[in-house]
Amino acid sequence: MKILFSPSETKNSGGITTKFDNNSFIFPELFEKRMQIVNAYNSFIKKATKDELIKLFGTKKDDVLEQYKKDIFETPTMKVVERYEGVAFDYLEYGKLNKEEKSYIDENVIIFSNLFGPLSAGNSGLPDYKLKQGETFDSLKIEKFYMDNFSKVLDEYLENEDIIDLRAGFYEKFYKIDKPYTTMKFIKDGKVVSHWAKAYRGIILKLLAKNEIKTIDELMNMQIENLKIQEIKKQKLKTEIVYSII
Repeated sequence: MKILFSPSETKNSGGITTKFDNNSFIFPELFEKRMQIVNAYNSFIKKATKDELIKLFGTKKDDVLEQYKKDIFETPTMKVVERYEGVAFDYLEYGKLNKEEKSYIDENVIIFSNLFGPLSAGNSGLPDYKLKQGETFDSLKIEKFYMDNFSKVLDEYLENEDIIDLRAGFYEKFYKIDKPYTTMKFIKDGKVVSHWAKAYRGIILKLLAKNEIKTIDELMNMQIENLKIQEIKKQKLKTEIVYSII
């Protein structure tokens, strides 16, 4: 079982002084490819105007601009899943999981960073960075870059796995799944929800870990509080479970 997951724009600060290198992330053979984007980002923030930084980071707060325009290679690092903070990660409550549950997350979750590309949740060495979703620099098409350069290795990595795709739609631009997979939609009062979708992605990920779910069949039999399966839609490779929030 592998679960594809979105990052969060909000990050936990701090970490350890160890710098990231080609052993820090999944797919070390493609480390230099990642660095093409990271180096370009680092060079851009060093020379960018205040207005360019405001657009790139999605904030006008001077303290935040100062924090994130520093050299990314000198920034403290942290485990990937612990770096991100936001609704989904708040409901995941990774810090409260036991050792076995954390290992499940670390080994089975791929988080799609809009700067570093696909990362294993258990990877060490992710610095505190800021890049607003959908923004870019130097006219780079970051999503296309990762789609073009990482799709083959992801296909091989996921070849023999059941896949649950819990990513937000934007991150589908980084990798298109090329085999059968399962995704989810959350409905309340007949409408697709946004905030609660993030929350339930975190809740479901936590339940997958707590129940050590290894197959889609096991997922279908898993009870989720306040959720009821309303419909199951199948279209080509995608099976979509539509949940009603009750």
